[in-house]
Amino acid sequence: MLQPRMGGIIQANITDRNMLQASYMPFVSGGGLFIPSQQAVRLGQEVFVLATLPEQSQKIPLTGKVIWVNYKQSTAKPQGFAIQLTGEKGAYYKSEAEKLLAGSLSLNHPSYTI
Repeated sequence: MLQPRMGGIIQANITDRNMLQASYMPFVSGGGLFIPSQQAVRLGQEVFVLATLPEQSQKIPLTGKVIWVNYKQSTAKPQGFAIQLTGEKGAYYKSEAEKLLAGSLSLNHPSYTI
């Protein structure tokens, strides 16, 4: 099994509600999160991410499977990838994200994915 290199921890600093709205994927089973990153990943790969929520300094350790890769940055969509949230921390992040976005998940907002 390959061990991640030191400094290989991927961070997702979700600084505000608009960024969370564009990054969070409620249509993914268990919740999904887009992480702007230049890290090389492949579909199906398990990754470890330290993610924040708006107005919280706590970093939440998330693991998930890569389900979306945007290889090139465009005007509307940053380079990066999305993971399907798993485990207890994934369920916690999903719950907190959906509380913060209550009432706006079904509205048509810009998204970093589809």
